[in-house]
Formats: sequence, structure tokens, C-alpha cells
Amino acid sequence: MKVENSRRWAPRGRKRWITAAAALCTAAAIRSVLHPLLGPIMPGTAFLIAAVLVEYYCGLAPAICVMIAGLWLADYLFVPPYGRLDIIDASDVRLLVSYPLITIIVITLVERLKRAQYRAELLASVAHSRYEVLLRGDNERLLARRATDEMHRMLHHIAQHNQSLILIKALDPTTSAPPGSLVATAATSTTDGIIDDESFRTGIAYGTRHSDVHPDDLARVNDRLVPGHHRMRFLAHEHDWHAVECVCERFITPSGEFLILRAED
Repeated sequence: MKVENSRRWAPRGRKRWITAAAALCTAAAIRSVLHPLLGPIMPGTAFLIAAVLVEYYCGLAPAICVMIAGLWLADYLFVPPYGRLDIIDASDVRLLVSYPLITIIVITLVERLKRAQYRAELLASVAHSRYEVLLRGDNERLLARRATDEMHRMLHHIAQHNQSLILIKALDPTTSAPPGSLVATAATSTTDGIIDDESFRTGIAYGTRHSDVHPDDLARVNDRLVPGHHRMRFLAHEHDWHAVECVCERFITPSGEFLILRAED
């Protein structure tokens, strides 16, 4: 992957120039303190270190400025004759050649390393973002597949137990359709009956066996239907009722949650 802005790793603003000026002043102060001991030896070392540190923390432009200013200060303050720039001798030539050469080489290496580090951080950030996008996509596909499988399982369940269905109740639909629309469609396809307006309004569709259930039991499950086993009274003869074990199952589909109550075979 090609990263165009890897050179923009350095911070922006006035703060980095203030830091560079402070580093230059600190290097000059330290070299002045050590001047009685060192004399004309290594006049630009402190400024070289300052330029490299400024490059590492503040970027290329401040480091170059520190290098140029450090060259002028080192030649003026720490190369004999001290305090003069109009006389150029062998010491001045050695400083003018060695100090900029070494400083530029070190600064260039640090700049390349910082750009490579920043580029690696950018690539890692992009890779992490793409991984999160792929992970969310995989999760969404898994959820959609699970919901589709659940819908297929519910339709298979309805077709398999068509003759024993009592009712189908929608709990919490997630679409903008009326709660009972999908229920009505499923019930119509399995019972060949007509779904009335009450089914669409309440989200309850009745199956082929609901007419045989005792009205009190039917009203009870309409209000408080939960997954599990229910004992309900079915009409055996004209006025003869007998208890039948029924089972209620929950199905979570893309259109919402449904409870299907059927009589056990």
C-alpha cells in the first residue's frame, strides 16, 4: 500500500520551533560551561546532538535550522580566535566540513527511520480499521444466516404440523409491516382459511385446531402465551371436553419473534 503522507509525521505549530530554540540555547550553554575544560576541541558536538534530538522530536525543518545556527555559534564562540568570523583558518575549515557532513548524515537517517515508523503506524491503523469492517460484515452475515435458518425452520415447522396448529402469535416484529401480516401470510398458506382484521391488528393467526379449543383456554393463551407445555381442553363430542397436551415454541426470524402453539401428536 502506498502511503503519501508518511513525511507528515512531525508535529505542527509553534511549539516545535520553541523546542528547537530551547535545544539550541541549552547546547550553547552546556558547551560554554565545558569550554574551560575542552577549549577548541569538538566545538560542534553539543550542537550536533541538539540537532539530532530536535530532528527526532520536532522534524526536519527545525533540525536544519538548529544545525545552521549551531554552526555559526560554534565557529564564533568556540573556534579560535574566539568572537571573530572574519578570519578563516584550518580549524574553521575542519568545522565547516565535518560538522555539517556528520549532522546531515545522522539527521537523514533519523528522518528516514521516523518516516518508516509513521508509515508502519498508518498501515497498522488502516489494517485495524479494515479488520473491524470485515469482522462487522462477518457478524452481520452470520446473524442474517441464522435469522434465515430460523425462518426456514419455522416454515418447515408450520408445514409439518399443519393439522395440529392452534395459533401463531407475533411478539416483537422488527419491520414496518403490521405485526400480524407475516403471521397471516403463513397461516393462510397452511390453513387455506381467511384471516380476519382482528388477526392483523393483534398479531395472532389461528390454525386449524383453534375452533376445537375451549374458549377459556384459548383466551388464556392469547393473553399469557409463553414457550413450553400447556394443557388445554379440546372438544371431543358435542359437549364433551378432554385435556390435550400442547406445546409452544419460539422462533426468532428477520421479521420478529413468533410463538407457535400446537397440539402434540
